[in-house]
Amino acid sequence: MAELEGLEFGKSDFVLLDEVTMEQFMENLKLRFEKGRIYTYIGEVVVSVNPYRQMDIYGKDTIDAYRGRELYENPPHLYAVSDAAYKAMKRRAKDTCIVISGESGAGKTEASKYIMQYIAAITNPSQRAEVESVKNVLLKSNCVLEAFGNAKTNRNDNSSRFGKYMDINFNFNGDPTGGHINNYLLEKSRVVQQQDGERNFHSFYQLLRGGSDEMLESFHLQNDAAAYIYTREGAATSNNDRSSHKAVMNALGVIGFSEEEISSIYQILASILLLGNIQFESDGENVQVLGQEAVKHISELTSTDPDSVTKSLLFRTVATGGGEVIEKGHSEQDACFGRDAFAKALYERLFGWIVSRINSIIEVKDYNPVLHGKNTVIGVLDIYGFEIFDNNSFEQFCINYCNEKLQQLFIELILQQEQGEYQREGITWQHIDYFNNQIIVDLVEQPHKGIISILDEACLSVGKVTDTVCLDSMDTKLSQHPHYTSRKLSPTDKTMDFQKHFRIRHYAGDVTYSVEGFLDKNKDLLFQDFKRLMYNSSNPVLKEMWPDGQLSITEVTKRPLTAATLFKNSIVALVDKLACKEPYYVRCIKPNEMKSPVLLDDARCQHQVAYLGLLENVMVRRAGFAYRQPYARFLQRYKMTCEYTWPNHLMGSDREAVEAIVTQHGFQDDVAYGHTKLFVRTPRSLFSLEQERAALIPILVLFLQKVWRGALARSRCRRMRAVYTIMGVYKRFKVKAHFWEVERRFAGVRTTADYGKSVDWPTPPAALSQFHNITLSPAARWWARQIVKNIPPSDMLEVRAKVSALTALSGERKDWGVGRAWERDYLANVRDSPQTSSGFIRVSKELKNKDEFSQILFSGSCRKVNRFNRSTDRSLVVTDKYIYKLEPKKQYKVLKKVPLDSFTGVSVTSGVDQMVALHTSSQDDVLLCLQRGELSPNQDRVGELVGSLVDHFTRSVIHQHLAGIFQVALLSHLVNIVDSTKNTTALLCA
Repeated sequence: MAELEGLEFGKSDFVLLDEVTMEQFMENLKLRFEKGRIYTYIGEVVVSVNPYRQMDIYGKDTIDAYRGRELYENPPHLYAVSDAAYKAMKRRAKDTCIVISGESGAGKTEASKYIMQYIAAITNPSQRAEVESVKNVLLKSNCVLEAFGNAKTNRNDNSSRFGKYMDINFNFNGDPTGGHINNYLLEKSRVVQQQDGERNFHSFYQLLRGGSDEMLESFHLQNDAAAYIYTREGAATSNNDRSSHKAVMNALGVIGFSEEEISSIYQILASILLLGNIQFESDGENVQVLGQEAVKHISELTSTDPDSVTKSLLFRTVATGGGEVIEKGHSEQDACFGRDAFAKALYERLFGWIVSRINSIIEVKDYNPVLHGKNTVIGVLDIYGFEIFDNNSFEQFCINYCNEKLQQLFIELILQQEQGEYQREGITWQHIDYFNNQIIVDLVEQPHKGIISILDEACLSVGKVTDTVCLDSMDTKLSQHPHYTSRKLSPTDKTMDFQKHFRIRHYAGDVTYSVEGFLDKNKDLLFQDFKRLMYNSSNPVLKEMWPDGQLSITEVTKRPLTAATLFKNSIVALVDKLACKEPYYVRCIKPNEMKSPVLLDDARCQHQVAYLGLLENVMVRRAGFAYRQPYARFLQRYKMTCEYTWPNHLMGSDREAVEAIVTQHGFQDDVAYGHTKLFVRTPRSLFSLEQERAALIPILVLFLQKVWRGALARSRCRRMRAVYTIMGVYKRFKVKAHFWEVERRFAGVRTTADYGKSVDWPTPPAALSQFHNITLSPAARWWARQIVKNIPPSDMLEVRAKVSALTALSGERKDWGVGRAWERDYLANVRDSPQTSSGFIRVSKELKNKDEFSQILFSGSCRKVNRFNRSTDRSLVVTDKYIYKLEPKKQYKVLKKVPLDSFTGVSVTSGVDQMVALHTSSQDDVLLCLQRGELSPNQDRVGELVGSLVDHFTRSVIHQHLAGIFQVALLSHLVNIVDSTKNTTALLCA
């Protein structure tokens, strides 16, 4: 059973109707049609209403939704039946078939296309090339057969004028490996005559309107359907013939037709069109062809001799009893009859050849079941539906007979399936009364008494037997039959004419047939001359189509079977073929005659529902039990409605759990228990279950959402914990790995010459970046310690001074004398100032005794610059207590003495000059320029002065633990670097 849709869409299965009446059936059908639900079930039968519009229900998402699902899991759809047939074929290795029936315009051809598309979409998941090729041929064959077998009628723009049954072969994997197409009763009379408002077969108009100018010129045609008698009736209408012609040409190439074969096909079509324009004239004795140009064109297109074509049109060659061959001339009427018969036969043979050619391409060859496994089949039957026209002729008689046979098979198989299922499940079968149309089938096909036998007998009779004589014979032999009547048997029925009409009471209603033309169409005579003409063609395709033309005139052949007998035999064979398969049905309904997507004509639809036997089908389905389902599936769907089965039961079997559900809801008297299935008699019980299930689903959904969200949250929490655990372990590993790498790289640096100076530190992990930066400082101090401890004590003062200068100047002074030895006390150095050293030594001793300083930090010659930019030679002495400015020319007389503790800073330039500004707390600053020395004029002594001062004050703070704002400020701002471009006044101000 289908998933029950909302009540606003009606009931998705007609079996679930409260009462099986035509009114309720039509009410439900109309409601679903108005809501866009064109498919409805009757058990496993799909009722399809033609929507007359494109619907977005056939895409890839829809195919995925129905693939592998059961019928009841999704709303009704063609795909559901297609999938059920495919699953039955694949799982049980059983041949299945899908029978599509309905009247012209009900959507049978479109339904068969969607079924083929679905089967093609769900097969060959591995994309094997040979399987894809078979699928392409099967799909493209629809396009070709539509072009050559369909036509526009007053009821349908794309009406199938032939019956088609296609077998699709599948291998053990369920992939299509080939197929076979059977065609039935092509309406070849349409080639030469159509009713008002209808067209010939599509192929003619596609050639005339879609063929290129070169093609039409080579075929001696013009781009005008009205120029040809056979296509003149439908010349004013168009069905996208140009684009359709391109599609057909492409399809023929994809299927495997060669260029020569495709050309031959359209040459034959052109020949038929030209043949229809041939006219005859008679002078009383002889008949002549009007205009030989058309004959020449036909002979060229058919690769025959022009004289032979003319002779076949005007004469008939016959053999006398004595073996003598004579030529018998036609009358003008016989010539026209022969021309039209030849045109119809050409098209029929062409269509049959196209079908056989497709079969030769897609048929399974060299199949070995031992090697390849069992070959299973899905059959798809798209055949004309029951037809009732104002004028019903031989074709409608055959078509309606075919529908009688299929309806008989439908009822028998439905009953047989129902009875077989009840027997398998051990359920008592209730006999159902239904209309058995076997009596109508016998009326048509019974030997010696049936209508077909009477027609054959009339055709075989010697002498002039007319349609009227045949009707009299039927009236005589069938006068007592309850389903046959005529005007002669019912004189008061004025809807029929004497000697013209007879009526059959079919299962779908009464149909009145006109007997005119019955015998000619049944004989289906074609003069042997045309057969020999085509067989002798140099075109191999034409020659292949007419194998019976090889017989000589004098050869005695068995009388060919009549058209009705051939059709009867093919339908009997078709029914036998369908009977051995598991059938699935699609019953198509045409909602209106105006092709409107919104109108549903009650009277027309009721008529179709009646003759399709849909109500009987519902009754058969409901006669025993309306609904049946395996215990496991029933339990899975309804277990939430019973406390003993939700969420899982603890009973011995699923059947016991189902019994608990049924008992709790109190409809145990409305069910029966089979071996594997539960059978529910009335839909009311099922609806009560569905309503309770629908009420519980929101609660269960919320519960499942809560549980699922909790499960997701717990899962996320576990993942986060795992992530953090992994992160922690990984971080610890990276830390250890970093330490191991540091240890490895610096393992032997104590013994290296540079103590690891050239060793690169490994890049630390993010967690150790700060620690790494902190570690660099003690490492650098250790390296410095290793370097410093090797320096002699006598050099330590110089080293400390240079380090202090480096720190103070911060790389901003270009040259500060780091590369030379620092003498510090240059005035006492004999090498630097030999003339004055002795005098300075004497003065320095006096000052040391007087001012009690312990050492000279720096001494040297300089030039003093005042604010008026005047300079004089002076000497600068910096001790640990005072800064002295001396006059070298006056025996180093002390000109100025500044206590060192009043010293606040020093300013130097960033260039190479020797300008220095000494700042004091009393604002009595000294600006001077250090002299480079007589022996070394390139010496830079600014760095030495700065380094000596900074080193002194640094050691004073650290070692003597001086405290206070002054000392801190003194160390922080002791040295000021001034841009060398500033003038002296600016430097003094700084």
